[in-house]
Amino acid sequence: MTSNGPSKGPARPVGVNHLVLNVRDIEASHRFYTEILGFESVVEVDMGTEMRFYRSGPGHHHDIALAQVKDPADQPPVPDRYRVSARRAGVNHIAVAYPDRESFLQMLHHLQDNEVPIALRGNHGMTHSAYIMDPDGNGIEVLYELPADVWEGDLPKAMMYFENLPKEGPGMLEDRTDVPVFAAEAGTGA
Repeated sequence: MTSNGPSKGPARPVGVNHLVLNVRDIEASHRFYTEILGFESVVEVDMGTEMRFYRSGPGHHHDIALAQVKDPADQPPVPDRYRVSARRAGVNHIAVAYPDRESFLQMLHHLQDNEVPIALRGNHGMTHSAYIMDPDGNGIEVLYELPADVWEGDLPKAMMYFENLPKEGPGMLEDRTDVPVFAAEAGTGA
Protein backbone atom coordinates (compact mmCIF):
# COMPACT_ATOMS: atom_id res chain seq x y z
CA MET A 1 0.00 0.00 0.00
CA THR A 2 1.36 3.43 -0.90
CA SER A 3 0.64 6.79 0.65
CA ASN A 4 -0.11 9.88 -1.39
CA GLY A 5 0.36 12.22 1.59
CA PRO A 6 3.53 13.90 2.81
CA SER A 7 6.25 11.89 4.51
CA LYS A 8 5.87 11.42 8.24
CA GLY A 9 9.65 11.40 8.59
CA PRO A 10 11.90 8.39 9.02
CA ALA A 11 10.75 5.29 10.82
CA ARG A 12 12.63 4.56 14.06
CA PRO A 13 15.12 1.69 13.59
CA VAL A 14 15.29 -1.18 16.06
CA GLY A 15 19.10 -1.04 16.07
CA VAL A 16 22.15 -1.82 13.97
CA ASN A 17 21.66 -5.24 12.40
CA HIS A 18 25.22 -6.16 11.40
CA LEU A 19 28.62 -4.78 10.41
CA VAL A 20 30.83 -5.83 7.49
CA LEU A 21 34.57 -5.20 7.76
CA ASN A 22 37.07 -5.33 4.90
CA VAL A 23 40.17 -7.15 6.19
CA ARG A 24 43.77 -7.70 5.03
CA ASP A 25 44.12 -11.28 6.29
CA ILE A 26 40.84 -13.14 6.66
CA GLU A 27 42.49 -16.04 8.54
CA ALA A 28 44.00 -13.73 11.21
CA SER A 29 40.70 -11.86 11.52
CA HIS A 30 38.76 -15.15 11.71
CA ARG A 31 40.93 -16.28 14.63
CA PHE A 32 40.49 -12.92 16.39
CA TYR A 33 36.69 -12.80 16.08
CA THR A 34 36.23 -16.47 17.04
CA GLU A 35 39.08 -17.33 19.43
CA ILE A 36 39.47 -13.92 21.12
CA LEU A 37 35.98 -12.36 21.01
CA GLY A 38 33.98 -15.61 20.98
CA PHE A 39 31.78 -15.16 17.90
CA GLU A 40 30.43 -18.28 16.15
CA SER A 41 31.41 -18.75 12.50
CA VAL A 42 28.23 -19.50 10.51
CA VAL A 43 29.12 -19.47 6.80
CA GLU A 44 31.92 -18.83 4.32
CA VAL A 45 31.23 -17.72 0.75
CA ASP A 46 33.32 -16.67 -2.22
CA MET A 47 31.43 -14.93 -5.00
CA GLY A 48 34.37 -12.95 -6.30
CA THR A 49 35.10 -11.72 -2.77
CA GLU A 50 35.83 -14.15 0.05
CA MET A 51 33.50 -13.43 2.97
CA ARG A 52 32.88 -15.02 6.36
CA PHE A 53 29.87 -14.41 8.58
CA TYR A 54 29.73 -14.59 12.41
CA ARG A 55 27.02 -14.42 15.04
CA SER A 56 26.83 -14.03 18.78
CA GLY A 57 24.42 -16.94 19.09
CA PRO A 58 21.05 -18.39 18.09
CA GLY A 59 18.45 -15.86 17.08
CA HIS A 60 20.95 -13.87 15.00
CA HIS A 61 21.72 -14.74 11.38
CA HIS A 62 24.94 -12.72 11.64
CA ASP A 63 26.32 -9.80 13.62
CA ILE A 64 29.66 -9.30 11.85
CA ALA A 65 30.99 -10.27 8.44
CA LEU A 66 34.55 -10.13 7.14
CA ALA A 67 35.45 -9.48 3.50
CA GLN A 68 38.96 -10.20 2.24
CA VAL A 69 40.38 -7.17 0.38
CA LYS A 70 41.71 -7.94 -3.10
CA ASP A 71 45.20 -6.48 -2.58
CA PRO A 72 46.23 -6.29 1.09
CA ALA A 73 49.57 -4.67 0.15
CA ASP A 74 47.68 -1.58 -1.09
CA GLN A 75 46.09 -0.98 2.32
CA PRO A 76 47.31 1.74 4.68
CA PRO A 77 49.47 0.46 7.54
CA VAL A 78 47.86 -0.94 10.67
CA PRO A 79 48.07 1.65 13.46
CA ASP A 80 50.63 0.86 16.15
CA ARG A 81 48.05 1.42 18.89
CA TYR A 82 44.35 2.08 19.31
CA ARG A 83 43.33 5.70 19.70
CA VAL A 84 39.85 6.59 20.94
CA SER A 85 40.17 10.04 19.36
CA ALA A 86 39.12 10.46 15.74
CA ARG A 87 42.20 10.70 13.50
CA ARG A 88 40.72 9.52 10.20
CA ALA A 89 37.32 9.05 8.64
CA GLY A 90 35.74 5.64 9.08
CA VAL A 91 34.73 3.39 11.96
CA ASN A 92 36.08 4.60 15.33
CA HIS A 93 35.24 1.39 17.19
CA ILE A 94 32.80 -1.50 17.37
CA ALA A 95 31.19 -2.24 20.72
CA VAL A 96 30.81 -5.96 21.50
CA ALA A 97 28.49 -6.54 24.47
CA TYR A 98 28.70 -9.48 26.83
CA PRO A 99 25.58 -10.54 28.73
CA ASP A 100 26.66 -9.79 32.30
CA ARG A 101 29.45 -8.79 34.67
CA GLU A 102 30.74 -12.36 35.05
CA SER A 103 31.05 -12.81 31.26
CA PHE A 104 32.81 -9.44 31.00
CA LEU A 105 35.31 -10.40 33.71
CA GLN A 106 35.84 -13.74 31.94
CA MET A 107 36.63 -11.78 28.75
CA LEU A 108 39.12 -9.54 30.57
CA HIS A 109 40.92 -12.66 31.85
CA HIS A 110 40.82 -14.17 28.34
CA LEU A 111 42.26 -11.00 26.78
CA GLN A 112 45.03 -10.92 29.38
CA ASP A 113 45.77 -14.66 28.97
CA ASN A 114 46.06 -14.13 25.19
CA GLU A 115 48.26 -11.04 25.61
CA VAL A 116 45.79 -8.79 23.79
CA PRO A 117 46.91 -5.22 24.60
CA ILE A 118 44.29 -3.09 26.35
CA ALA A 119 44.38 0.47 25.02
CA LEU A 120 41.92 1.84 27.56
CA ARG A 121 40.02 0.30 30.47
CA GLY A 122 37.30 2.16 32.29
CA ASN A 123 33.77 2.50 33.55
CA HIS A 124 31.28 4.66 31.69
CA GLY A 125 28.04 5.63 33.36
CA MET A 126 26.13 2.98 31.43
CA THR A 127 28.81 0.37 30.60
CA HIS A 128 32.04 -1.09 31.95
CA SER A 129 34.50 -1.33 29.09
CA ALA A 130 37.90 -2.31 27.72
CA TYR A 131 39.18 -1.05 24.35
CA ILE A 132 41.36 -3.23 22.10
CA MET A 133 42.26 -3.53 18.38
CA ASP A 134 41.55 -6.27 15.85
CA PRO A 135 44.31 -7.39 13.42
CA ASP A 136 43.42 -4.55 11.00
CA GLY A 137 43.56 -1.84 13.66
CA ASN A 138 39.79 -1.51 14.05
CA GLY A 139 38.89 -0.39 17.55
CA ILE A 140 36.84 -2.88 19.57
CA GLU A 141 35.08 -1.98 22.81
CA VAL A 142 34.41 -5.05 24.95
CA LEU A 143 31.65 -4.21 27.45
CA TYR A 144 28.72 -5.12 29.58
CA GLU A 145 25.80 -2.79 30.15
CA LEU A 146 24.72 -1.61 33.56
CA PRO A 147 21.00 -1.81 34.36
CA ALA A 148 18.95 1.01 32.81
CA ASP A 149 17.85 2.30 36.21
CA VAL A 150 21.50 3.28 36.85
CA TRP A 151 21.74 5.66 33.87
CA GLU A 152 18.31 6.47 32.44
CA GLY A 153 17.55 9.21 35.02
CA ASP A 154 20.20 11.44 33.43
CA LEU A 155 21.57 9.82 30.27
CA PRO A 156 23.71 12.84 29.24
CA LYS A 157 25.57 12.78 32.59
CA ALA A 158 25.95 9.00 32.43
CA MET A 159 27.38 9.24 28.92
CA MET A 160 29.87 11.93 29.96
CA TYR A 161 31.05 9.96 33.00
CA PHE A 162 34.29 7.98 32.75
CA GLU A 163 36.37 6.34 35.46
CA ASN A 164 39.83 5.45 34.11
CA LEU A 165 41.09 2.03 35.29
CA PRO A 166 44.39 0.12 34.96
CA LYS A 167 45.07 -1.38 31.50
CA GLU A 168 47.19 -4.27 32.76
CA GLY A 169 47.99 -6.30 35.84
CA PRO A 170 45.57 -7.33 38.58
CA GLY A 171 43.82 -3.94 38.60
CA MET A 172 42.66 -4.47 35.00
CA LEU A 173 40.70 -7.52 36.17
CA GLU A 174 38.77 -5.70 38.90
CA ASP A 175 35.23 -4.40 38.42
CA ARG A 176 33.29 -2.26 40.86
CA THR A 177 29.73 -3.10 41.79
CA ASP A 178 29.15 0.15 43.73
CA VAL A 179 28.42 2.21 40.64
CA PRO A 180 27.14 5.79 40.56
CA VAL A 181 23.45 6.24 39.80
CA PHE A 182 22.54 9.10 37.48
CA ALA A 183 19.25 10.56 38.65
CA ALA A 184 17.34 13.45 37.11
CA GLU A 185 17.84 16.70 38.97
CA ALA A 186 14.85 17.86 41.01
CA GLY A 187 12.74 20.51 39.33
CA THR A 188 14.01 19.84 35.77
CA GLY A 189 10.90 17.95 34.71
CA ALA A 190 13.09 15.14 33.41
